[in-house]
Amino acid sequence: MKRISAVLITYNEEDKIQRALGSLQAVSDEIVVVDSDSTDATVEFCSRYTNRILTKSWQGYREQKQFATDQASHEWVLSLDGDEALSPQLAEEILHWKEQDNNFEGYYLPRKSFFMGRWIEHTTWYPDWQLRLFRKSRGRWEGGRVHESFRVSGPTARFKGQIYHHTYASFSEYLEQLERFSSLAARDRFEQGQRAQWVHVLCHPPAIFLKNYLLRLGFLDGKPGLAVSILAAVSSLFKDLKLWEIQSGSAKEMPMNSRDA
Repeated sequence: MKRISAVLITYNEEDKIQRALGSLQAVSDEIVVVDSDSTDATVEFCSRYTNRILTKSWQGYREQKQFATDQASHEWVLSLDGDEALSPQLAEEILHWKEQDNNFEGYYLPRKSFFMGRWIEHTTWYPDWQLRLFRKSRGRWEGGRVHESFRVSGPTARFKGQIYHHTYASFSEYLEQLERFSSLAARDRFEQGQRAQWVHVLCHPPAIFLKNYLLRLGFLDGKPGLAVSILAAVSSLFKDLKLWEIQSGSAKEMPMNSRDA
């Protein structure tokens, strides 16, 4: 039977972390938590599920996740964020998979987000495929300041069971994260040689709204689907405007490992 190390990075996750850890108990053979100096009860809650809790000052999403993966005792790693949890169907699927032979090096899991009181089943939010179960020796975490992902060398497959993503508790929380992530993403794009133009600022937001609300059937998710489609357009606008700001030289320089915008 395969053995799995579940790994999580945390920072002030006391409201959600127990749901994540509880969902991992049945499928994981160890749980490794790497905390970046939480000031709430996150570490205390984690200690109820595992004694493998390490502290590492924040170095960036990619670096934190790579460090957590390196601490895993087992070859197979299941990576989860503090605001996520395995669905019962996914847990059963993983338990069955542990007893089977396979020729894959990693598995993509569909992520489903809870927002404004309901599960989002359309737009670009679903299915949000994430490679989260993998052989740690077959790849590394890659990416910039945001949008980190594990890149595996070898064949991959997909599971049907979902990761439940418990997103933002309010619009204010979303906007706080949008402010931070859009600044980080704009800096990444600038360093990759991308440049914003006025046509991007004018055309990208409406195109992204139409893609989410009409082409990806966001209207079937009711008001939350409308909100997700609008927020996707706003996110694009923020990134382009902040990239424009960096190009003009008026943006504040941001270190690679910054949490803040």
